[in-house]
Amino acid sequence: MSDLPFGFGPSDPDDESRRSGPGGGAGGAGFGFGLPGMNMGGLPGGAGGPGGFDMGQLGQMLTQLGQMLSQSSGPGAEGPVNYKLATQMAHQQLGAEGGVAPTAEQQRAAEESVRLAELWLEDATTLPSGASQVAVWSPAQWIDTTMPTWQRLCDPVAQRVAGAWVEGLPEEARQMAGPMLGMISQVGGMAFGSQLGAGLAQLAKEVLTSSDVGLPLGPEGTAALLPAAIATFTEGLDRPAGEVLVFLAAREAAHQRLFGHVPWLRQRLLATVEEFARGIHIDTSRMEELAREVDPTNPASLQELMSSGMFEPQTTESQKAALRRLETLLALVEGWVDVVVADAVGDRLPGAVALGETLRRRRASGGPAEQTFATLVGLELRPRRLRDAAALWRRLTDERGIEGRDAVWAHPDLMPTADDLDDPSAFVGRRKGVEGAEGSGSGGSGSGGSASEAGTGESFTDLDDPLARLEAEMKAEQEARDRSGESGRSGEEPDDEGKSS
Repeated sequence: MSDLPFGFGPSDPDDESRRSGPGGGAGGAGFGFGLPGMNMGGLPGGAGGPGGFDMGQLGQMLTQLGQMLSQSSGPGAEGPVNYKLATQMAHQQLGAEGGVAPTAEQQRAAEESVRLAELWLEDATTLPSGASQVAVWSPAQWIDTTMPTWQRLCDPVAQRVAGAWVEGLPEEARQMAGPMLGMISQVGGMAFGSQLGAGLAQLAKEVLTSSDVGLPLGPEGTAALLPAAIATFTEGLDRPAGEVLVFLAAREAAHQRLFGHVPWLRQRLLATVEEFARGIHIDTSRMEELAREVDPTNPASLQELMSSGMFEPQTTESQKAALRRLETLLALVEGWVDVVVADAVGDRLPGAVALGETLRRRRASGGPAEQTFATLVGLELRPRRLRDAAALWRRLTDERGIEGRDAVWAHPDLMPTADDLDDPSAFVGRRKGVEGAEGSGSGGSGSGGSASEAGTGESFTDLDDPLARLEAEMKAEQEARDRSGESGRSGEEPDDEGKSS
């Protein structure tokens, strides 16, 4: 991870690269320091406090804190992140322009573009349409509509962060701080909410569709486009606005098909974020060592402790594994969409190849999706993986056809791994080996083509039970190993690559 999950500040207090914006910007709000409207200048070591401790300034600061706690209370303010404050801050930073609703003409253009894209996609994938309605959102509407999903994404990380540093306090300190923990929790929730609001306000100005970050952020079955951001995006391109709109509508419609008809995908993506959160760990031994050096009568000493990096998480092996799985799955989603959309639009849109490359470079240059995930979740989307995933799906399409490619989404156990992205030919070879084994089995049983139709050659949309497909493929793989073992008598089962030969 090149950045820290929200709630953590940078180790170097002079590192301004992570302090761009309210609440600390990309580096974290730091458990109450840097809240909007809070003036720390009266504290020694603060912006204006080289002199002695000013009780008047402290009183003013506490008054401001009380007002903020009061204004930010109510529904959405409870929990590890103050989502009410996050929404308020995001709307405030967007300003009046961000709340201007799209026009009826923009709505009609979006509906027509999605309708055309859906028609083209019919020949490019076996997955049926996943969008029951088409919406156009302003940046403010995007924030309000996607906030429930952001809450599910951010809560596990914030909850673990908030609990980890309290758990790390010495027992004596925890007992003494007992009455204050509730207030500290509120302040922490506000700090997290402040940072989340700032990040989402920036993201809302730049996202083009509801699936632009690779996750199903919007309501299920809703294909949504953001006309204002699309217009800004189109200004830098030498392509007609209508062509750009149809291309983006095709990508959005393809995402909706995938998230709408692969039932395990949405849950798996969110569950992996939760798994990452459970692995957050803070070095309590370092915390205790630093705490012994703090002079509780000196606020400057406390502030120095907060910016010393003592609350920075240690990246664990379980977190690395969770991040790798999440990055791989997101890459597979985006790679599949790239291939399907390219096949769907074909020669219909002369600028399709250039538009696809522009979007890939947009991610590679540190676009909004990468920056937001790195800040809020600790995840970076790696463009190299997206290209590798697209290459794998292309190879699979060429070797097995559209039906065979889309059938891989039937069950998570059938999906390619990160190692498969490094060597697509090996994965495709294994799939061909399974198909060949199933074909041999069906011929031997005298059932003709029926057994083959029950295997991976069947259309995904014809499947009633994905688990039945998984069971059939596992059985076919075992039969292939048994036959290879009988012919070779080598005492060892051949590897998967051996089966394809």
